[in-house]
Amino acid sequence: MYEFTIIKDIVVILLVSIPIILLFNKLKLPSIAGFLIAGLIIGPFGFQLISNTGEIEIMAEIGVILLLFTIGLEFSLKELAKMKKLLLFGGGLQVLITILVSAVLLYLLGMDIRQAIFFGMLVSLSSTAIVLKLLSDRGELQTPQGKISVGILIFQDLAIVPMFLLIDILGTSGEVDFISIVIRLLTAFAVIAFILFAAKYISPKLLYYLARTRIRELFTVGIILILLGTAYLTHNFGLSFALGAFIAGLILSESEYSTQITSEIIPFKDVFNSIFFVSIGLLLNINFVLNFPLEVVLSAIGIIILKSVIIFAIVISMKYPTRIAVLSAIGLAQIGEFSFILAQQGGTLLGEYSNVLISSAIITMIVTPLLIRFSVVVADKSKLLKKVPDTLEGEEKIDGHVIIAGFGLNGRNLAHVLKETGISYIVLEMNPDTVKKERAKGEQIIFGDISREEVLHTARIKTAKVIVIAISDRSISRKVISLAKQMNKEIFVLVRTRFVDDTEELIKLGADAVIPEEFETSIQIFRRVLEQFHIPLNVIMQQVNLLRGESYKWMRSDEESSKVFSHLDEILAAGIAESFYLSEENININKTLAELNLRAKTDATVLAIIREGKTISNPASSEKLFSGDTLVITGTHKAVDSAFNFLSGEPLQK
Repeated sequence: MYEFTIIKDIVVILLVSIPIILLFNKLKLPSIAGFLIAGLIIGPFGFQLISNTGEIEIMAEIGVILLLFTIGLEFSLKELAKMKKLLLFGGGLQVLITILVSAVLLYLLGMDIRQAIFFGMLVSLSSTAIVLKLLSDRGELQTPQGKISVGILIFQDLAIVPMFLLIDILGTSGEVDFISIVIRLLTAFAVIAFILFAAKYISPKLLYYLARTRIRELFTVGIILILLGTAYLTHNFGLSFALGAFIAGLILSESEYSTQITSEIIPFKDVFNSIFFVSIGLLLNINFVLNFPLEVVLSAIGIIILKSVIIFAIVISMKYPTRIAVLSAIGLAQIGEFSFILAQQGGTLLGEYSNVLISSAIITMIVTPLLIRFSVVVADKSKLLKKVPDTLEGEEKIDGHVIIAGFGLNGRNLAHVLKETGISYIVLEMNPDTVKKERAKGEQIIFGDISREEVLHTARIKTAKVIVIAISDRSISRKVISLAKQMNKEIFVLVRTRFVDDTEELIKLGADAVIPEEFETSIQIFRRVLEQFHIPLNVIMQQVNLLRGESYKWMRSDEESSKVFSHLDEILAAGIAESFYLSEENININKTLAELNLRAKTDATVLAIIREGKTISNPASSEKLFSGDTLVITGTHKAVDSAFNFLSGEPLQK
């Protein structure tokens, strides 16, 4: 029955996963750390509930593929192009410097130079799966530290190709065929170019035909085919499965079907992700750790410190604030899952150091969720390399102005409106490229961390009337609210957040208004639906204002919802007036109003006919209808809706 052991192993993993998710959620700890520890407990070096890890590794690879695919769906090729500096400069420097510094240190400690370079390559890679999962769960993918992390991680994945080729060089004592190496490199990157070409010209047509069939099973199978097919293609040409999956996600993110695609994939992703993180824990040899605790712990601490210092220096060199540098550095300080793949490829180069590397690498992965939490505290309290904020040119006595924190889409739109209305404003932004570009356009923009008191002071918060927090970082938003109110008790604080659940906490901290994107989406949905039933705009806006006037309480309390909607039935029963345009194809052309007999059939009345710019009020029953006429119809909502259906040639509902 050996062939069925995989079922038993999956049952064990899922059985352990359920209590771990519950326990870690109660402790408010990331479940990833729990899965890693669970793998240690049930693995071949623990209670041996799972002894054969081969099949589990295959399932884990699927988990990584699905995770990277869904992350890719949250980005787009245009966004990725904007990150080229982070990807090439940040990622390139991080990989190169980490390899060089690690190799030099290990060589000085007595390791063979080839082994030292190989170990440097392994240390340079971070865990794409863990970091992106944590950033996604915390809603920080679009924050500066999130974008920096994504850029560096993508470069690391691309760097795997030359690393595989370098392993061949390090592992051979004979001559190296550099021509074949160049050919392999060019082939691998030609595959990426082909995939990106498919993103623009082939993928949209394929998705359209899949969606047009309206067969859900076919749509789901087609998506999985694109996902696994792209991953398999990149793997065959020397790249990783995960990178192919990420590219597939980027391809599909450009389509109008990305929301449905995400909903189809997420159930698979969550299950396979737990298997992946458990599978990493299975590799940890607890006996070796207990026998050589000092070597393993010192190695893990050394890796974390080395990578943190290097990444911190690189981010600072790109002129980002200290806080962002700290968050990015500590978040990427672990060794990644692709290091294990490289280690298998160059197994002979590991030698007697293999257990130390594997043990310390897994420990860095296990503590990553805790380190990321700890990094927020360190970043907020850190005074290292404290940056003095920029000063503004021009207006020195600005007051009664608006402070805009974050110059993304929301910040830009607000600045445009304020400029048109003549209201003064100051922008705070942490992306140095954005600051440089916008200053050249004449924007009043400061480079600085909004959570710093001196930055808010430079933005003249004491004389400001409103501060709009339009950033994606929840922890920063919470801190800024308190700080802003401390510095100016009268300032009106408006905060943007992604989720309704954050609203109550932000209001308690001192926010005067909170705009949850999740809630605003629901507002737009209900508005569009009411428009289809010909409910006037003023009635719709009345309901919108009622909802917003309750500070979103109806979303947080069942008791409030009935109050907000208490008058909706009365409004719907009231009379309205709407217009209906008669096109050339309308079946009622050349009929008289008497022949139409609209009032008897629908209870709606034609008040007027607008023809060639002129209005025929109270038209006679003998008035004939022509192409291009617009009928002004009055009645209850139900009557007008029935009239529209009747005039469109649809059967009347009884």
